[in-house]
Amino acid sequence: MNLKLSVLDQSPLLKGNTEHDALNQTIELAKHVDQLGYERFWVSEHHSTKSLAGSAPEILVSSIAAHTKSIRVGTGGILLPHYSPYKVAETFRVLEGLYPDRIDLGIGRAPGGMPGVNYALNGGKYPDVHSYPQQTAQLLDYLQGYPHEKYQVRATPLGPTVPPVWMLGSSGNSAKLAGELGVSYTFAQFINGEAGSIALDRYYNSFIPSTQQKEPKASVAVFVVLGETDEEADYYASSLDQALLLIEQGQIRDYFPDPEEASKQTYSYFERERVQYNRQRMIIGSLNSVEDQLKEMAQTYNVDEIIVNTIVSPFERRKWTYEQLASIFN
Repeated sequence: MNLKLSVLDQSPLLKGNTEHDALNQTIELAKHVDQLGYERFWVSEHHSTKSLAGSAPEILVSSIAAHTKSIRVGTGGILLPHYSPYKVAETFRVLEGLYPDRIDLGIGRAPGGMPGVNYALNGGKYPDVHSYPQQTAQLLDYLQGYPHEKYQVRATPLGPTVPPVWMLGSSGNSAKLAGELGVSYTFAQFINGEAGSIALDRYYNSFIPSTQQKEPKASVAVFVVLGETDEEADYYASSLDQALLLIEQGQIRDYFPDPEEASKQTYSYFERERVQYNRQRMIIGSLNSVEDQLKEMAQTYNVDEIIVNTIVSPFERRKWTYEQLASIFN
């Protein structure tokens, strides 16, 4: 199998870094993996989250595309229930006009932060998430240049190329919707470590050819922590273990803990169980071990692309991880 590798970056604040550092590291990482030959580079949308700086991915996409040469750049993803499909289509038609055939529009339905985010982004009202399928259908029409039947407006600028839509999800429902609308689908293994096979089966079984594409196209996004040995990888993964546990407990941190701090952390029995449960969201190990695990994941899920999300300290360790992965997957 010719397995393609891509990157999902959440602009994490590592210990000792500022928000400015985190955003600049996103640009630097994009330039780095572009030179290494990665397929695409996506940035996420998170709001009111101290440890993640990426709150406006459409802005980051423009800057990343300007600083790179050939890698596809996109969102992972725009949280559509918060926004007008028309405005999102216009934004990405502008990006497509600036960088033809290099822009991906990844969308999702999640809130993207603490509960108050929903109200802050929607004028004090809770977004109508049940309209997500209709919103997505409208977005696809606008991107293709079709006028709205009621308003008779088009999303401009028009052009010969259209940014493809990817639906990101962590359940079978989102997978089924992506298939029915005929768009590409990414399963968020880094969010849900259990439902991947079910979700991707639903996607493939429900796929209907569309204007965008005639065949289904899917990928999986997963946390990856690499070490010279399995023991070293486990050491670096301890910081992600602690960060995920703190998030689940509702504790707010200004940064991601470093492994020196996290590896000394002691947990209760139930916390240790939760840490092990969250390891399903990660691939951890030496280079040979990670290579085998990634290939097995691709085969199990019937995909030819895996999107790697690596959050470790220091930043140079993140760059090293992507270098090592590139060396085995060309």
